[in-house]
Amino acid sequence: MPGDSRDAIQHQPYPVIAGMEAHDAKDALRRAVRERRSARTARQRAHAATALADVLDTIPAVREARCVAAYASRTTEPSTDALLERLAAEGKRVLLPVLGSGLARDWAEFTSTDDLQERAPGRPPEPGGPALGADAVAMADVVIAPAVAVDTRGRRLGQGGGWYDRMLPLAREGVTVIALVYADEVYDGDMRPLPTEPHDRTVAVVATPEGWRELGV
Repeated sequence: MPGDSRDAIQHQPYPVIAGMEAHDAKDALRRAVRERRSARTARQRAHAATALADVLDTIPAVREARCVAAYASRTTEPSTDALLERLAAEGKRVLLPVLGSGLARDWAEFTSTDDLQERAPGRPPEPGGPALGADAVAMADVVIAPAVAVDTRGRRLGQGGGWYDRMLPLAREGVTVIALVYADEVYDGDMRPLPTEPHDRTVAVVATPEGWRELGV
């Protein structure tokens, strides 16, 4: 497990109780993880951002990709700022989500972090360029997705809106999906499985500022 330790696992929040509805268990886990995230300092987040970009550089699917579907992080998420700039500097085409109204799916091309705009409170920043359509994700050779937590079986706990669960079927078959989290947000899929519902999509790889690993293998 990337960058884990017995201490990190021991103190890992897991407010999932036997018999809980999956939806309720997800909400409880999101609250617990987000509380831990909010306690990280700006300095800790900046250090993690650089480390995360370094880790992504070592993943073959990312190194070989010509087009990467990624995302612009919100304040308490593992920052993707350094990653996005590095991908663009390496000459890769980088696509970022454009949320639109409701759960509308769309993408636009990333040029620089200076171009990113927060179009509504609480929403992640979006590129200022033209929207490319929902099926633009099919151009991506790898998809980098946000997560609140991931387990070693590939289960991903998202933000709760279902955007990626609806978007991932539009990606090319066989494309590697990588979730980004902090090391203490990677759960043992047998001892502490994440709650799931039928619509949930799994991911193939998890990356943290400490390292990466394939999931479900």
